[in-house]
Order: sequence, then structure tokens, then C-alpha cells
Amino acid sequence: MGPLPRTVELFYDVLSPYSWLGFEILCRYQNIWNINLQLRPSLITGIMKDSGNKPPGLLPRKGLYMANDLKLLRHHLQIPIHFPKDFLSVMLEKGSLSAMRFLTAVNLEHPEMLEKASRELWMRVWSRNEDITEPQSILAIWDKGNSSSWQGQISTCGWAAEKAGMSAEQAQGLLEKIATPKVKNQLKETTEAACRYGAFGLPITVAHVDGQTHMLFGSDRMELLAHLLGEKWMGPIPPAVNARL
Repeated sequence: MGPLPRTVELFYDVLSPYSWLGFEILCRYQNIWNINLQLRPSLITGIMKDSGNKPPGLLPRKGLYMANDLKLLRHHLQIPIHFPKDFLSVMLEKGSLSAMRFLTAVNLEHPEMLEKASRELWMRVWSRNEDITEPQSILAIWDKGNSSSWQGQISTCGWAAEKAGMSAEQAQGLLEKIATPKVKNQLKETTEAACRYGAFGLPITVAHVDGQTHMLFGSDRMELLAHLLGEKWMGPIPPAVNARL
């Protein structure tokens, strides 16, 4: 019997493109490293407000750098990420409150579907330039026609382009719960937990190793995470992922 897996928490918001990058890397490694990956839907606007931080798009130079950075990372990480056409509207006006409440409801009711639902929402806003604020937009992530793009766009990553198995009725039921105190409070508590770990943006990865807690910011600290875990870093697309194809 081997050692027990170490807990690694990923706090994320689908409004954050770097959260998507960190999410996919950790999903690729969760069955390679000895970790128990726990996904924590959070609200980036709450973290920004609590820390006094501001979105990078508000600073023109940061926004330009971010656009070029994501273009390079799209190829390096083999994730079909694209800048939304109306970036400032997406980030500052529309936001992600409904989407993150929906993911919180998914996590409470059907945690086995959280990875899939999160990925589909990222695909909408950061790959297909689609809405994530309207109820019909959130329900559309369970439309069988949307998921087929995964195999064609990132076939080398080993993800199966299959639906999570949730019926339209189940999804509608979850959507109706996003305004309930239970869901609202859970999202608030998770966001506050990220703040207590020291978050000033997203994503943050929190590793619990040998009685110590390490908070790492961003999607580019995975090599350091491997070091803390005593695991091997094999790049953003580990060979074991390709081997499953």
C-alpha cells in the first residue's frame, strides 16, 4: 500500500483564462502524481475587491501583454484559448457570478461533473467567444453538439470529448438553485477561503504537504508544485497523457 495522496486545491473562476490553463495542467497530472485534486469554484471579483487588486485589462500595457501571452500559451499548452472579441465587456460588465454559482451548485449536487462543467464554460467564453451569463447559455454546456470540438482542437491531450451525463432536467434544476442561500453562501465561503490563503487573483493552487500549506499563484508554478510534492515535472503535456491515446 503506497502513501496517501496529498491534497491539492485549485481555486478558480472561469472568467480567468490563466485559471483554465492551470486547471488543464492539473487535470493532466492528477492521475500521474500522487494527489487528491479538489476543485474550488470561486469568485474572482470578490478576491480582487478583498485584496485591492485590479484586472490586468484596466492597464493597457498589461492587457496587450496578456493577449500576446495567451496566444503563445495556446500553442505551448495545446489549449484552444482565444481572447474574447469584447474583452472589457466580458471581464468588467458581464462577469461570472451566475456561472460560478452554477458550478458551485454542480459541486454540491454532482461533484463528479464539476470538471466537465467547468471546462465547457471556459470553452464558451475563452474559446468560442460565447456568453456565460444568461441561463440558456449555461444550460447550453450540456448540449451534445458543443463538446465534440475537444477532440479536434486538442487531440494530443488525451481528453475524451464526452458529455458528463447530466440530463437537461438535472441541469435546469441546478440552475434554479443558484439563487438559494445555500449556493450563495458556499460560493462566498470558498472565495473567503481563497482570501485567507492569501489570494490576490486567480488561479491559486494550495498544496497540503507534510503538515504544511503552500499557496502558489498563477498557472506557471506547476514545476514548483512538483518540487513541493516530490513529484516529477514532465512539462505541460506529460508523456503519460499522450500514451493514453
